[in-house]
Amino acid sequence: MARPNLLFIMSDDHAAHAIGAYGSVINETPHLDRIAADGMLFDNCFCTNSICTPSRAAVLTGTYNHVNRVTTLKTHMDNSLVTFPKLLRAAGYQTAMVGKWHLGHGPEHDPTGFDFWRVLPGQGHYHNPVMLQGRMDGRPGYDVVERGGYVTELITDDCIDWLDRTEPNRPWMLMMHHKAPHRTWEPSRKHFSLYDDVEIPEPDTMFDDHETRAAVVQAMEMRLMDLDPIIDLKAEVPAGLDHQAEVKWRYQRYIKDYLRTIASIDDSVGQMLDYLDATGQADDTVVVYTSDQGFFLGDHGWFDKRLMYEESLQMPFLIRYPKLIEGASLHEGMVLNVDFAPTFCELAGVEVPAEMQGTSFVPLLAGESPESWRTSMYYRYWMHRDENHNVPAHYGVRTLTHKLICYYNDPLGQTGANGPIDPMEWELFDLEADPLETTNVYGRPEYASAQAALKGELVRLQAEVGDDPYVAS
Repeated sequence: MARPNLLFIMSDDHAAHAIGAYGSVINETPHLDRIAADGMLFDNCFCTNSICTPSRAAVLTGTYNHVNRVTTLKTHMDNSLVTFPKLLRAAGYQTAMVGKWHLGHGPEHDPTGFDFWRVLPGQGHYHNPVMLQGRMDGRPGYDVVERGGYVTELITDDCIDWLDRTEPNRPWMLMMHHKAPHRTWEPSRKHFSLYDDVEIPEPDTMFDDHETRAAVVQAMEMRLMDLDPIIDLKAEVPAGLDHQAEVKWRYQRYIKDYLRTIASIDDSVGQMLDYLDATGQADDTVVVYTSDQGFFLGDHGWFDKRLMYEESLQMPFLIRYPKLIEGASLHEGMVLNVDFAPTFCELAGVEVPAEMQGTSFVPLLAGESPESWRTSMYYRYWMHRDENHNVPAHYGVRTLTHKLICYYNDPLGQTGANGPIDPMEWELFDLEADPLETTNVYGRPEYASAQAALKGELVRLQAEVGDDPYVAS
């Protein structure tokens, strides 16, 4: 079989439950749904650290963050690390990266492994974004590209322009990385008034009381009432609203702009799929759509991500490749962002380096369900009490039926609503009985056996990936 092209589309903070193919009740995404209709949807794809920079490093390197050393937003990736674009390029692929990089800039952090790259500095802007482009003459550094327009549309145009210049007899790999729908959720002119006359359905858990949660979770600052001053709501809160009514009003302000930015992404995906059809490349191209992590869309009363709860942990993953994947397929096998790099290598006929910790899931794409496939995964969020949301550092294990989370808190102490918080807190969720994760059952006698087994599995997974557990001082 000839080596396929690879179009890897990744957005930022796009929750799976805001995609039609995933059964969204708040959004329609007809072009993203085309990938699912012609390919495979993964229902259990998870990130190993739900924050942008670390997740992107895990995707590129196929390693966990304690290995690639990109543990927080402020630790940028060493561009000398082995990545799947470098391996594909060395194997003869034409490679390009366009859009959000978010792994640092400068000689040690600029994109490497690409014939062409044009990226946003940091988060970049939605409107009239400045972009940085690697110099074509081989000199180190980059040139600044300034244009007017909307970021999603410009990234799409740049990707098509590059594809038009590729050599027809060599495979290509294009990373198309959108800024949207990352905050501050600024829609394009085309979609500015979308949903104006629509009431977006509220999530079932929007008024979750958090009563059984760890104290540090109750103390976090990412409820819908915390949207401003982090985010400009673009309107004054109407006078006379009680607390519940104000939360409802804030949710509508938030979710409509979030969905409007996704509408532009869906348009972009449709444009790229049409391009592949028009140029006769659709059958020879692996098309992937994913996001660097999930996002809370008012679920549990929250926005943002970071936590190990399902809405934040789950990544959408849609993949189409007609020569291998049967259309309208659903796979429930557990795959992780560290698996992407080895999977792309195998699809390209490139040997997977031993240092990659992920596992290729090409057998799953062919419809197989190997008995030895993983039934649990390890997660770790390192940004202890970040400046924006006061989210605690934590790690945990998710199996097919349960989830155990350990919050290891500031040993100097933190005060919650009921006094000082313990230096280590636990949560346990029964995903079969409580799929919305509303009740923490840690410490309940009837879960003693499951709790002990999960703690043992956490220790096993930490040893397997080579991570060190937190030790309270």
